[in-house]
Amino acid sequence: MKMNMNLGVRNFFFIILIFFHSSSVISKTLEGDLARIQILDKITAKVNTFDIKVDTYFKFQTIEIQIYACHKKPPEEIPENFVLLKIYDSSDEEKVELIYQGWMISSSPSTTPLEHPIYDVWLQDCLI
Repeated sequence: MKMNMNLGVRNFFFIILIFFHSSSVISKTLEGDLARIQILDKITAKVNTFDIKVDTYFKFQTIEIQIYACHKKPPEEIPENFVLLKIYDSSDEEKVELIYQGWMISSSPSTTPLEHPIYDVWLQDCLI
């Protein structure tokens, strides 16, 4: 019983050591000034690309996009971009409805999709 307890304590300290060491290996992301967003109009099948500044609103037809943050992995790592945004729909003239809020990831747009009957929105790049 005492030997199993010593193994458990040793494993615990080993896991803590790996945890603190691994955080120093992970590099920080780079902050971007512009988010390159693509919007698909499902009715016309036309894709539009826009560069939207961080901390601004952008209006495209009936949707408004507000970018809060844009981050990019350093060049020596696997390419990845993240954007924190809110998307509003003003198709109903009486009210503006929040239809998306959160992070979008450029490499896997299907994990953070915007579900809208007319538009698809996804992050293409974060520009520095």
